[in-house]
Amino acid sequence: MPIGRLGAEMPYRVYLVGGAVRDALLGLKPHERDWVVVGGTPEALLKQGFRQVGASFPVFLHPETAEEYALARRERKQGHGYHGFEVDFHPDVSLEEDLLRRDLTINAMAQDDNGTLVDPYGGQRDIEKRVLRHISPAFREDPLRVLRVARFAARFASLGFTVHESTMLLMRKMVDSGELDHLVPERVWCEIAGAMTAERPGVFVQVLRDCGALALLLPEVDALFGIPQPERYHPEIDTGMHVMMAMDQAALHGGSAKVVFAVLLHDLGKALTPKEEWPSHIRHEQRGVPLVKNVCDRLRTPTAWRDLACKVAGLHLRSHRSLEMRPDTVYRLLEAGDFLRRPEMIDDFTLACEADCRGRTGLEDRDYPQAQFLKDALRAVMAIQARDLDIEGLSGKQIGKRLKQARIEAIAGI
Repeated sequence: MPIGRLGAEMPYRVYLVGGAVRDALLGLKPHERDWVVVGGTPEALLKQGFRQVGASFPVFLHPETAEEYALARRERKQGHGYHGFEVDFHPDVSLEEDLLRRDLTINAMAQDDNGTLVDPYGGQRDIEKRVLRHISPAFREDPLRVLRVARFAARFASLGFTVHESTMLLMRKMVDSGELDHLVPERVWCEIAGAMTAERPGVFVQVLRDCGALALLLPEVDALFGIPQPERYHPEIDTGMHVMMAMDQAALHGGSAKVVFAVLLHDLGKALTPKEEWPSHIRHEQRGVPLVKNVCDRLRTPTAWRDLACKVAGLHLRSHRSLEMRPDTVYRLLEAGDFLRRPEMIDDFTLACEADCRGRTGLEDRDYPQAQFLKDALRAVMAIQARDLDIEGLSGKQIGKRLKQARIEAIAGI
């Protein structure tokens, strides 16, 4: 159904809004389209076959496209956190009032049936200037917007976007006021997971740190900044900088959001190294795994994300050294990673380790043959099953020992 078809049949107007308008101006393909209905009522939309999303929220699904159509609304803060809003979706709410409640100017544009841009708050200007700017002081009413701005900064960093200084100042005030303390883990996790899909996910960390939110939401990551590493292996020296660089490398080389998240947490143990041992970080992998578990438990991450993050944190140095290992040591690495039982995880694990190796100043293009070696070793191991061996007359333990030896010999033959 075209934009105007709905409005032509009923006494209200329909506008394309938000991300689809923004992305079109940026020359990007929109991921989805959202619509605002001005002058409409729930009863009128239901009569046309729309299906309401939730019992009390003015959002409806189109009967043919399943795209979201929302009644224009005003919002007024009533409490703390992401919730605590009073919503008014009376038919007299104007398009400008609806756009005013949004977060950033670049997300507060609309387009009518004729393709005419409606831009009351300067979104097109800020697209041209490549800045992320809040619309009004009402921005601070929703603390989740601090994370959203950081996510947009990461998403559009490759296009040259930065956070406007006035918006950064307001975000710092929101952090200092304690408003972010009221955010629930599910909402925080949703924004973090979304940021892991960005082209430059390291920027998400940087923006949160610049406004002070990183220390509140991910203190284990914030603690890495200022922790030195050996310049011989890490020319960038600072551990926090290394983590951001490694995240960007993971994204650059096609890593999933789950891989990028694992890279975000892979060096948490370095924050626990005694200062007298700096810049070395002996056994930081083992120290880091409990911290990774704590973060994942607090954010309520999916189990698969938690498992990968723990594996990368605990085993990434062993991956780096795998070419120098004896075949039996390589086998123990594969066992420690549970790759014999879950071989599908090897790709994500090795990509995260490769990102760690490349996320270093001047070493971004270095080769990482360990990834292919470990995949080949696992493939060789998995090709050998007990049924293929001469195990006649052997007991259960003896069969297991014989199978293990055959698999180690297969690794030696690579």
